[in-house]
Amino acid sequence: MAAVRVLLLSGRPESRPPFCPFSALDQQPRAPGAELPTNRGVDLAVAVVLQSSDQTVLLTRRTRTLNVSPNLWVPPGGHVEPDEELLDAGLRELWEESGLQLPQGQFFWVPLGLWESAYPPRLSWGLPTYHHIILYLLVISQESQQQLQARIQPNPREVSALMWLGPDVAAAVAATEDGTETPRHLPQDLPPSVLAVELEENGGTRPLVLPTSTLLRTTPATADSQERVSTGTKFALRLWLQHLGSVTPLPCGSGAHWDPGPAREEQNVDHPPTTNQGSGKQSA
Repeated sequence: MAAVRVLLLSGRPESRPPFCPFSALDQQPRAPGAELPTNRGVDLAVAVVLQSSDQTVLLTRRTRTLNVSPNLWVPPGGHVEPDEELLDAGLRELWEESGLQLPQGQFFWVPLGLWESAYPPRLSWGLPTYHHIILYLLVISQESQQQLQARIQPNPREVSALMWLGPDVAAAVAATEDGTETPRHLPQDLPPSVLAVELEENGGTRPLVLPTSTLLRTTPATADSQERVSTGTKFALRLWLQHLGSVTPLPCGSGAHWDPGPAREEQNVDHPPTTNQGSGKQSA
C-alpha cells in the first residue's frame, strides 16, 4: 500500500501569488490544445529560513543552469523524499546546498507557513509544468552569522551566491509584494547595496556588492530569468519578521521561546556525508 502524507498546520498562514497560474486558468478560456499535462501532480517541498543568533537570515541565489526558477534568491530547500520527516528534509537540503550542518542542541525550529508555488510563475510565461506546496521552516541557530558563514561550502551545481539579510532590508524586500497595484513606500535610509558572497568558476568565492534595487524587483509579466527574490521568499520574509517581532530573544542555551508543542520541540539531526546533490527543483 502506498504511503499517504498528511500535512496539517493548524493556525499557520498559507498563501499563493495573486497571479498564480492555476487561479488564472480558472478565470479565462484556454486556447485549443493548451491542456495541462495529465501526469502533473503536486509535490511537497521544504525551505529553511535559517536565522543566526544576531538575527540575520540566509538566502542563496540559484544558478542560471537550473531548469526551475534560475537566478532567484531563495532560502535553501527542495523536495521532501518519501517517508522523510519535514525537518529532516529541510536540514538535508540546507546541508546539500550550503554545506552547513547545525550542531546538536544549538538550534530550535518552528513552522512559518505554506506557499503554493508554480513554475513558470505566470500564465503569460506558459502553462505550469511544476506545482509545489512549500513549507517554510524557521530554524533558529544559537551561532552567529560569522560562525555559520565560516562553515559554509556552497554546492556550485545549485548555488551561485549567498547572503545574510537583516530585518531592515528584509522588510523592504517583503514590502515589494508581487502583483499589487499600490506601490509601497520604502524607508529613506535603506542602504544602496548589500554584501553577498559569489562563487567563482575555480571553486573559490569573492565578495559581491549587490544593489539593493536588485532585491526589490518584482516578477515580470513575460518570461525572464532576471535576478530577483522569489515571490514565495517575500512571503516567508514577512512571516519571519512577524515572528521576530512577537518573541523576546533568550540567552544562548536557555531553550525555546515559544510553546513547545509536538511539532515545535527542539530537534537535533545528524546527517552522514552523502554524494546526493539534491534535485534542484525548488520553485519560486
